[in-house]
Amino acid sequence: MADDVNVVALSGGKDSTAMALRMKEIWPDLAVRYVCTPTGNELPEMVEHWNHLSELLDAPVLPVTGGMSLQGLIRRWNALPNDRMRWCTRVLKLEPYYRYLGQIAPVVSYVGLRADEAGRAGFEFPESVGITMRFPMREWGWAVRDVWSYLDGRGVKVPARTDCAWCYHQTLGEWWRLWHDHPDLYAEGEAAEAAVGDARGKPHSFRNSTRDTWPARLVELRAEFERGRVPQGTVRTDDMFQGGRRGMCRVCSL
Repeated sequence: MADDVNVVALSGGKDSTAMALRMKEIWPDLAVRYVCTPTGNELPEMVEHWNHLSELLDAPVLPVTGGMSLQGLIRRWNALPNDRMRWCTRVLKLEPYYRYLGQIAPVVSYVGLRADEAGRAGFEFPESVGITMRFPMREWGWAVRDVWSYLDGRGVKVPARTDCAWCYHQTLGEWWRLWHDHPDLYAEGEAAEAAVGDARGKPHSFRNSTRDTWPARLVELRAEFERGRVPQGTVRTDDMFQGGRRGMCRVCSL
């Protein structure tokens, strides 16, 4: 264990943010590599948050991508990730992280699962590959209230969204926010849907057409937004560094 490389999986969500900062405080002599697994489809505030964490930790946050991006894989495969084809988390996050750990093993990977998530196993790897998983917040007995209390005490905010701009998990209100705040990213999402639809000969969308009564395709959804229709419960605040939300991909929020 003494010669193992120590790696913190830093998605930038509330849990990994709190874990990394607290580890730095209580284990100042522990040599740590901080890594993230960006998809290339993050919102600007997420990239800003990673840069801020690098300053707070006084260490770089290494992106591990395997040379892939969400946009690139959509073009290569003519496929959109959605709730029927959930390949994005596995291909862009879990597999690149696993390969990276295997390349530098023996390694200890620190993951931000809390004590109140006892039923969650986290990442699982064969014992023979030299990867040891460690969950500091479980060791500390931290629940979600402890995470928020610590971050508040440090004056650290995390983005309201740490997942992809086009994540199919997001709510209608978040699609509205994307259209309103980042029209360029929204337009790119429209183009991706159209390209995949043309390639496959029928309409494709990130959103599930049976999820609600709103249009599924982004171009039709935008038309509703432009007519002044705003989804119920939409958060219109300008401060997008608010903290986590329910429903997002758990890997993206750790």
